[in-house]
Amino acid sequence: MRKFLYLLFSLALIAALITYALWTADRPAGHYLSDLRINLAVDQGTPADRGNLLGIQPELFPTDYQSPAHLRRKLAAYLQNARDQGFINDKTIVVLPEHIGTWLMVSGEKDELYQAATLKDAMNWLAISNPLAFIQALFNAQGDNRLDDAYLRMKADTMAHDYQALFGGLAKEFGVTLVAGSIVLPEPSVSNGQLKIGRGALYNSSLVFGRDGQPIGQPQRQQHPVFEQRDVLGAEHSNTTRVIDTPAGRLGVLIGSDSWYPVHYRQLDEQGVQLIAVPAFVIGRDTWDKPWSGYKGLSTPSEVSLKPGEVSEGQAWHRLTLTSQLPISRARGGVSVFLRGQFWDSGSAGQSFISHSGEHFSDGEARGARLLNLWL
Repeated sequence: MRKFLYLLFSLALIAALITYALWTADRPAGHYLSDLRINLAVDQGTPADRGNLLGIQPELFPTDYQSPAHLRRKLAAYLQNARDQGFINDKTIVVLPEHIGTWLMVSGEKDELYQAATLKDAMNWLAISNPLAFIQALFNAQGDNRLDDAYLRMKADTMAHDYQALFGGLAKEFGVTLVAGSIVLPEPSVSNGQLKIGRGALYNSSLVFGRDGQPIGQPQRQQHPVFEQRDVLGAEHSNTTRVIDTPAGRLGVLIGSDSWYPVHYRQLDEQGVQLIAVPAFVIGRDTWDKPWSGYKGLSTPSEVSLKPGEVSEGQAWHRLTLTSQLPISRARGGVSVFLRGQFWDSGSAGQSFISHSGEHFSDGEARGARLLNLWL
């Protein structure tokens, strides 16, 4: 009788494991229901033959990341809208927001993940649906928050491939220079024209693609992650802000809070930068209008007199983004582009703006996808 019970238990366990394996392998194709509309928020300057900076503030949701093809369709619709309005030419530089590539971590997952009520629940589904990859990532995780590190690391190789294929493909299709927002990857680098990952710390990084769809130079790694991200993200300590030569001029990229540091603008001035792109992201639905919380655990630059709580978050971004504010920055213009949308119970804030001649231009609307154009 005991042998029979052991056999029955073994068969039940094997059946359960096979069922679980089949369940994890099942990835149903999602249906595209997202809004493809986008409105023109800012059109600054006069068309000429010097090109333009075009910021695209998307409004994204988890279902937009069901597959790279879904996300591509939405972003291509935005770019086609810009082309129809005459904002796309051979010298156009398109700028996308911070972390637009990071959410590729949830691409190709099960419906339960996209239907989760909270981000925590969604991450639990991510781990349950990819048990072997998650266990391996957890074993290789670094930093103080090993769980979040594992979530970001477990699909890094696929994320890097999808990021280059998606954004490089869009740059080539529309014939533009494209600042592909940012993506969190372990020690990213470009080798033989391909974005590769390493085994070290996670970095929030941005890559620029040329009109031929190929990456230009190495990824720009964020140098000053905000306080709540420092237990997961590494900080680039090379003190070098890379510069990209584009058909519209020399371009520098400052990721998120890196744009708050005057030293980076001076470094870009020394390299003859004419244009600055700031991919950005502010978490929390109403954060933009709440009191600014300061440098969030980071050292405050000696040149900055702004105190926490003195202004709102939005006002602080306008004050601290120094593009075209002489003598600190001699750039002709810039654009700060924020990721908008709702990722489970995690909302977003931020109103994208153009920087030109010492002024900032924005339409003041918080919701909806936006185009912001600066003729150079």
